[in-house]
Amino acid sequence: MLYGNYQFKCRLETGAVMPPYKGSTFRGVFGHALKRVVCALKRQTCEECLLKKRCVYALVFETPLAMEIPAGSKMSHPPHPFVIEPPRSEETELEAGQDFDCRLLLFGDVNKSFPYFVYAFDQMGKIGIGRRVNGSRGKFGLKEVRSKDTRLYSEEDQVLNQTDAAEFLSLSAKSPLNGVTRVPLVLETPLRIKFKNRYKAELPFHVLTRTMLRRVSSLFNVYGEGEPKIDYRGLVERAKDIKVVENNLNWLDWRRYSNRQERAMFMGGITGSITYEGDLDAYLPLMEFCEKVHIGKGTAFGLGKFKIQLVL
Repeated sequence: MLYGNYQFKCRLETGAVMPPYKGSTFRGVFGHALKRVVCALKRQTCEECLLKKRCVYALVFETPLAMEIPAGSKMSHPPHPFVIEPPRSEETELEAGQDFDCRLLLFGDVNKSFPYFVYAFDQMGKIGIGRRVNGSRGKFGLKEVRSKDTRLYSEEDQVLNQTDAAEFLSLSAKSPLNGVTRVPLVLETPLRIKFKNRYKAELPFHVLTRTMLRRVSSLFNVYGEGEPKIDYRGLVERAKDIKVVENNLNWLDWRRYSNRQERAMFMGGITGSITYEGDLDAYLPLMEFCEKVHIGKGTAFGLGKFKIQLVL
């Protein structure tokens, strides 16, 4: 599966007021900016548009309209081909001149449309982010775009130096961590998982495994090489033998405003850390893959980011 991890380095030109968790804020403005950049038939809705199967905006934000669910798949709708990782700071009042980073993860062929995303981020700065203060949102300038150690774009020359920075991400058969029997996980952004039709601040290993398997299956089916050859049932059953030996999880509620539904919505999730112990070799490749792509609900907002916190 093609996988791009792009870092957008920005600087505020005016002050901005934003919520502590900024994923919804950045996702919303990103959608407006991308539509402004690529929409060819602005008077039509995406549902009625003849170009929706080819439109970058539809592929990214109206994914169910633009992409079909693969035959035989049990997913209810295709996953969005992106994740926005907003600035990690919980600061709510930012001043002009402050720098911030934002990451964009792209899955599949939308990586080939990367120049549109760079231009969309540039437009985001002109539209502004955060709450209106004196009739205006916080404006920012896009200073640089990087992928790993490679600079792809800079404000000075305003030229994309490279547009094929995406890598090929696969599910490894074996992890370099094989033999590790105790794995601590840190939930870096809230994780929303519904099990038995309820959200809970609990994360038994078999629930984490089910969530990772769903993410892997949906991404590979839609943006990769098809259904991976995984013993789903066996992995879930054996996951019940993995024990929780440390549990520092709690529930965090945060609120976002949905323009589509025209109402405030609570988007609570699990935060904190948890440590598992047992025969983990078969699960380490899954965990290492899902570290890169987020899991659970609301991944497009940056939710569901976790990190394996091993001290070797």
